[in-house]
Amino acid sequence: MTELADRTAVDLAAAYRAGEISPVEVVDAVLERIDSYEPKLCALYAPDPEGARAAAQASERRWRAGTPAGPVDGVPVTVKENIATRGMPVPQGTAATELSPAGADAPAVARLRESGAVIFAKTTMPDYGMLSSGASSFHHLSRNPWDLGRTPGGSSAGAGAAAAAGYGPLHVGTDIGGSVRLPAGWCGVVGLKPSFGRIPVAPPYPGRVIGPLTRTVADTALLTSVLSAPDARDHTALPPADVDWTQLDCDVAGLRVALLLDQRVGLPVEPAVTAAVTAAAHLFEAAGAVVEPIDPFLSREMLDGMDRFWRFRSWTDISALPAERRARILPGIAQWATSAKDVSAADVFHGFSQMDAISVAANRVVRDFDFVLSPVAPIPAFPAEQAYPTGDPMRAMEHIAFTLPYNMSGQPAVSVNCGWTEEGLPIGLQIAGERFDDLGVLRLAQAFEQLRPAQRPWPRL
Repeated sequence: MTELADRTAVDLAAAYRAGEISPVEVVDAVLERIDSYEPKLCALYAPDPEGARAAAQASERRWRAGTPAGPVDGVPVTVKENIATRGMPVPQGTAATELSPAGADAPAVARLRESGAVIFAKTTMPDYGMLSSGASSFHHLSRNPWDLGRTPGGSSAGAGAAAAAGYGPLHVGTDIGGSVRLPAGWCGVVGLKPSFGRIPVAPPYPGRVIGPLTRTVADTALLTSVLSAPDARDHTALPPADVDWTQLDCDVAGLRVALLLDQRVGLPVEPAVTAAVTAAAHLFEAAGAVVEPIDPFLSREMLDGMDRFWRFRSWTDISALPAERRARILPGIAQWATSAKDVSAADVFHGFSQMDAISVAANRVVRDFDFVLSPVAPIPAFPAEQAYPTGDPMRAMEHIAFTLPYNMSGQPAVSVNCGWTEEGLPIGLQIAGERFDDLGVLRLAQAFEQLRPAQRPWPRL
């Protein structure tokens, strides 16, 4: 029965349409999987099994009547806890938040409900989403299903873990510096950071996007088709686009692909990561793509500038809290943010200006190439109890040199698994493209799914 939890969303929709299985059976299978795994994984916040069963029953009636609400009707979905769901508090991963129920669904949740998706739980995240791990002052520590001693990544920590563990096929995260792609890479799943404005966000913020985490590119495309529908609450959203997200065929031959193996800033790239990404590039070459190594385009000044600006932004937010609430924040994040309290206005502005500097540099690359290949992260998943890969809150961004640029540039970028360490940990390949070419990025990612060797079985806990 629990094997139904491993079915893809594309497969489930087809099976519902054919009357072969019911959304009720699938939701029961997902809940059974959660009952078995969740005490070890700690990926979920506020699961709602009764609400899920009621939603599945309503979906079953629609499918029997031949009137599904949308392309993911009856498909189980999780939503990261900082994406508002009506009537549910939004803790943002921190014990410092006052738990007031959200008054309305965020755009992504509204689109899912309209399509009939079964939202059965929220997923965990670290304090304010400012870590690439599952450490949180509010949630239990989330873990990686490939190795419970390792982090699932972050800040979409629970989403990455849930996707790899088979808590249903569809999971929704957020990403402002790598928070979808890092957990996707470290958990061996697909994670899309769409073009800025592709998926409406409320409230919008420069660089911040909502993106899917799934086990297959086809499921990521399906979920993107639902989430990218318009919502007037996001004044930064792109105009509605007529995109056929199901058309994922891609002829690799003749594509010009850049290969970026090292940004030479931040943590050094581990040999296993270099080897896996290089092997992926060779597969594209063998299929007819023209692959050319490129020099790094992110500088120390850019990375440090963004770090400084985000520290100051976070300090501005937490300094406004009453002292008793501020004391509940995860100590490393409090230390990191407080370090900016005396930063000058000139330094803050210089940090903010690095957004544009990074954007110019990243977009310049795709003037000469169709796509850019790189690692998602320079290292595999680090120990779960370690909030930072460096172990040092004052060196908080040394691992995001490959992911951060595309948040600032607005370009789409996707993570897809490309190999394994000797310990059996997944290694993520990042594929980035021109602004607004989300479909092209997904097409190349699916082409890689077809080119790469057979994948290992999903973890069982």
